[in-house]
Amino acid sequence: MATAKKTPSGKWRCLAYIGKDENGKRQYKSFTAASKKEAEFQATLFLTNKRYEENSMTISKAVAEYIASKENVLSPSTIEGYRNVERNRLSEIADIEIADFGTITAQKYINEMARRLSAKSVANAWGLVAAAIKQQAPEKVLTVTLPSKKKRVRELPTAAEVIAAVKGTDVELPALLAMWLSLRMSEVRGLKYKDIRDGVLTVRRTILTVDGEHIIREQNKTYESTRRLTLSPYLEELIGTGAPDDFIIPMTGETIYKHFVRAIEAAGLPHMRFHDLRHLSASVLVSLGIPNLYSRERGGWSTDSILESVYQHTFSADRAAVDTKVNDYFEGLLSLNL
Repeated sequence: MATAKKTPSGKWRCLAYIGKDENGKRQYKSFTAASKKEAEFQATLFLTNKRYEENSMTISKAVAEYIASKENVLSPSTIEGYRNVERNRLSEIADIEIADFGTITAQKYINEMARRLSAKSVANAWGLVAAAIKQQAPEKVLTVTLPSKKKRVRELPTAAEVIAAVKGTDVELPALLAMWLSLRMSEVRGLKYKDIRDGVLTVRRTILTVDGEHIIREQNKTYESTRRLTLSPYLEELIGTGAPDDFIIPMTGETIYKHFVRAIEAAGLPHMRFHDLRHLSASVLVSLGIPNLYSRERGGWSTDSILESVYQHTFSADRAAVDTKVNDYFEGLLSLNL
């Protein structure tokens, strides 16, 4: 139980712990009274009522409140992922109250999901449920075991095969931007002509489609995602010119994906997702012997290292040489498909 302390004014104040904020800082509610006993009584009563309300809340309501509390601070794609879990992964536990949701029930829920879903999907669903419960009942501890991830070896076409498949199609430019420059689909869609200056492309904007609505965000997925890349002559020519505020790729994400898959299938290549082009890009960088620092910088990949998360001078002599090496490689592949 919290202990009251006397204030300079002569009154007594008792702090009731109510959880942590977004930054992990402990938060308290203050109760002040004329006596030590009264201040402690008020704090104890508050905590008792708070725990009752928290523990009587159902899992579905806790998840809904958690999502609502994060809507304006997390990316639209993350929120959409949460809503997908809310719609499709909670049926077995939706009406269970937090007070009745113990470790055994939680593990059974995870086991059932593991029978039909990938380890990643199970982890995503449980991550949301656990976070929602923790937000409502910080003191509740659930010790569970998640399924281990299985390494999947994907056989992807070569960069040369992809270039041959998309060349001359309406998805040639989107595909090359993803494979050549390591851009995400949302980044490809967010590019505007004004983002190009003196042959350098600045990646600073994304477009995501959530619940059928196209959302433009003047920021990228991570801090490292805002970056600059040197365009090769071929890409510059393919991009062409347009009004500064016009989008370079006006197609929807669904259209880009469908047309890309169609082009790959028409070429007789194994199925691949549009996002696999970023994996292919990473493989090319490795094969060219590009140092990890520059690979991460080109692709906008985050790392856990504080040192490596600090922006380097983007167009140092070494970095310029990296861009030239990558551009020369892809230009060489293009010459084989002329």
